[in-house]
Amino acid sequence: MSVIVRIGTAGWSIPKAVAASFPGDGSHLRRFGRVLDGAEINTTFSRHHRPATFERWATETPEDFRFSVKLPRAMTDDARLKVSRAEVADFVAPLAGLAQRLGALLVQWPPSLDLDAKAARRFFRSVHAEFDGAIVCEPRHPTWFTPPAERLLVEERIGRVAADPAKPEGAGAPGGWLGEQGDGRGAMVYYRWHGAPRMYWSAYGDNWLAARALELTRWPSGTDVWCIFDNTASGAAADDALRLRRLLDLADLKQ
Repeated sequence: MSVIVRIGTAGWSIPKAVAASFPGDGSHLRRFGRVLDGAEINTTFSRHHRPATFERWATETPEDFRFSVKLPRAMTDDARLKVSRAEVADFVAPLAGLAQRLGALLVQWPPSLDLDAKAARRFFRSVHAEFDGAIVCEPRHPTWFTPPAERLLVEERIGRVAADPAKPEGAGAPGGWLGEQGDGRGAMVYYRWHGAPRMYWSAYGDNWLAARALELTRWPSGTDVWCIFDNTASGAAADDALRLRRLLDLADLKQ
């Protein structure tokens, strides 16, 4: 397999059912980082963290581990992207504690937030001005899955998350900025799998995961592929991540 796939979960809780798969001592994060290589920090959506917290999380993970960080709801849900660059800077500054382990910023906005190109462009440029890494977004309104929205995301170098369940139509495939050639090379491709049919709860079946593993291996070398399982409410995410990791490792052995 030529492409490297980073697999993780939203947060790093280790359910009792799979505790044996995350051996060793230390915090959940230390144990998690020995087995999987990525995690999404979702708590930033609803509360502020001190720089020291991010620094501690960085020290508890291996050098090749990466975090993505979700932007706060105050920017996306409350202000509906109409925030100042100073507000963006105040959020990004403490993330310096993650150092090289900061892999991406994730922007998820509510289903009610339709395409306002002017506000979105200003917002994206403010985020890019404060952060020089990958930025991905998960829109959930149908107006974001149209040619004008796609052009906007490409022009502003914002990747569009591939989500499951895929609501609205088109949300299941990666979009937006996919590199200079549009094939994924040199860009981040970010999958967020929330569980189906019951979002945040349902585990994924073996056949579904096998199909996704095959899909992931088709991205070209040079694509930064992330898969984050967000079906954490029932503890399914960690097990799904482990099962997908095994499938991809098996595919690698067959090359």
